Amino acid sequence: MTESFKLRIFTEPQQGASYDDLLRVAQATEAAGYDAFFRSDHYLKMGSVSGDPGPTDAWVTLGALARETSRVRLGTLMSAGTFRLPGPLAIAAAQVDQMSGGRVEFGLGSGWYEQEHAAYGIPFPALRERFDRYAEQLEIITGLWGTPAGETFDFAGRYYELSDSPALPKPVQSPRPPVLIGGGGKKRTPELAARFADEFNLPFVDVDTAAAQYERVDAACRAIGRDPGEIARSCALVLCVGKDEAEIARRAAAIGRDVAELRTNGLAGTPAEAVDKIGAWRERTGITRLYLQVLDLTDLGHIDLVAAEVARQLG
Repeated sequence: MTESFKLRIFTEPQQGASYDDLLRVAQATEAAGYDAFFRSDHYLKMGSVSGDPGPTDAWVTLGALARETSRVRLGTLMSAGTFRLPGPLAIAAAQVDQMSGGRVEFGLGSGWYEQEHAAYGIPFPALRERFDRYAEQLEIITGLWGTPAGETFDFAGRYYELSDSPALPKPVQSPRPPVLIGGGGKKRTPELAARFADEFNLPFVDVDTAAAQYERVDAACRAIGRDPGEIARSCALVLCVGKDEAEIARRAAAIGRDVAELRTNGLAGTPAEAVDKIGAWRERTGITRLYLQVLDLTDLGHIDLVAAEVARQLG
């Protein structure tokens, strides 16, 4: 059965957003009919914005939103493996899955933003060690979730060791919440995706770069005897859609971006332009999910416009 195409809202609250801001956007996302509300997992702003009022924690946010929404999927693009020990992270995500009635999607990456680690006293190992830890984290978290009730989980790795863990709590979703992996690494990233991912995501790249990386993931799947079709393909693009040129320009200015650049690198323009670009991505890459990066969290009309004028044209 062919999966229906899904539009998802993706926010970057480290750029300046409170929990109440995120709640408004999440509830607008649900009311407008989108499939999911996702947020980044960062503790420090990027670029020239102030970042006020300061960061919010991704999993605290998702736990709260789990009780304030009823339908949308909830997740991270991506939680940083450097931020949390894998055992407690498995507990937190499983708890949010319970709190939401089984709506969590679990995105995990190796961590990359060195400045935020320095700002909040988080260790930041070299890239090779981060990836080695990341691989162990994926094995531990999926192993804890997949341990049958009444049995225990043990793990002895280079960086983490678990002994006689009851592997509780269990998530609602069985066998586990979907695991999202992403990024442009040409060897280890596809290999980890082949082993652990239910979805592979590429943020803010061009269509040819994406197609080549999806093919690497497929090849990694075939190398271990996994059907590549088991992994959904997705991408993320910054959103700047307006009903006319004036509205497009206003929305671009609000996020400090150039309209022409956004038309090239994001999902920008009129609703008709957006539909055409999504169609080109689908035809070239086979994506079934698109994350719309919404940077102006005060502009709920933006979310409503895309739901009304773009989403309804996507089969």
